Amino acid sequence: MTVPRLVAILFIFVSSAVAWFTLGGTLVSRSGEFDGKLQQEVERLWGGPHRQVAPTAQILRQRQVPKEIVEKDAAGREVRRTETATVIDEVPVQLTSSRIDVELTLDQRQKGLLWYATYGVVFRAQYVLRNPDNVERDAIVRLSFPASQAIYDGFVFRVNGVQAPPVGNLREGSITRVTLPPNELARVEVAYQSRGLGEWTYAFADSGVTQVQDFALDLHTDFTKIDFPAGTISPKEKVREGRGWQLRWDFQSLAAGQSIGLGLPNQQNPGPLAARITFFAPVSLLFFFTVMVTLDVLRKRSLHPVNYFFLAAAFFAFHLLLAYLVDHVRIHIAFLVAAATSIFLVVSYLRVVAGLRVALVEAGCAPLAFLVLFSYAFFFEGFTGLAITIGSIVTLFVLMQVTAKVDWSTVFRRNGELKQP
Repeated sequence: MTVPRLVAILFIFVSSAVAWFTLGGTLVSRSGEFDGKLQQEVERLWGGPHRQVAPTAQILRQRQVPKEIVEKDAAGREVRRTETATVIDEVPVQLTSSRIDVELTLDQRQKGLLWYATYGVVFRAQYVLRNPDNVERDAIVRLSFPASQAIYDGFVFRVNGVQAPPVGNLREGSITRVTLPPNELARVEVAYQSRGLGEWTYAFADSGVTQVQDFALDLHTDFTKIDFPAGTISPKEKVREGRGWQLRWDFQSLAAGQSIGLGLPNQQNPGPLAARITFFAPVSLLFFFTVMVTLDVLRKRSLHPVNYFFLAAAFFAFHLLLAYLVDHVRIHIAFLVAAATSIFLVVSYLRVVAGLRVALVEAGCAPLAFLVLFSYAFFFEGFTGLAITIGSIVTLFVLMQVTAKVDWSTVFRRNGELKQP
């Protein structure tokens, strides 16, 4: 093994790294370029993120105000007179009680290189408000829809049994008007079934800080992996229920600008995952080349740099095949097919170059460890770095032990290369 031969191998490694970074950049570009477009398609087909805002209520109070009227008489002179006009004020009324029950069912969808956390939601709520005046008042109750791009099956919006008029525009919500006796309660009923994407949130008000009285919300899921988005209130109770959770929020009197929310779990996105595996590929190839060079030294044989070029190409075939298979099959299937293809290329090639024993025992195990197992570590989020670190340390230990008695000055002598296979 000579220095020029090592330089040639290093050049092959650097060229391969450039090819991997180019492929990884292509994957990132494909994932990012289509993310917004695909998400819009999913929203149109399934529904957008849901943000249900509590209904608002206003009572109508009439008051008399003086109004100055300016007219001109027959001589063209201005004549001023004052009349009394009736003005109607919409005075906000606070909800005195809220009882809400929500069911979320996970139904993830894949589009291209990305997974989207789509879900079904069943929303049922009972609200109570009071006429604060000692006289009969008309009241207006408004309900905003949680998403404008969604469907609402079994929609119910009633106030004291009076169903709201048909909805003309989802962006404007639904409005109903009722007459309330003096100091009497009004009961508001809301119910629907819908579908959403990403997070589900419930807001006490459209914006700002508001006060909530006698509030209780029960949320049931059919999935166990849950998360609470930033800026939301965590539940007071969390109990396992079948395949999911039963969560409960209840407050007697609360003033808050936060909302209640739940982030739904998503599967690993094949595009970003394949990109991370591809960007890591040069590290795998570096370990593989190191092992192969070490075996050359120990067995007193030397593969030609062209052999290393084809081995690097076999490694690259794994990531190239993975990058374009994930568009069509699930990520685990794509990974297995790409890994089997790459290992077959390495073993079948080395069988001819160096013999069956070298192909199976010496070189066959190295791609399995450094290409397949190292790459599969990326499926375990949070443990990838630890797994790769442990594998690297074990590899370093083995190489140090088997090469401890090697006379490297003899190996890298200027003249006389090791015997070709």
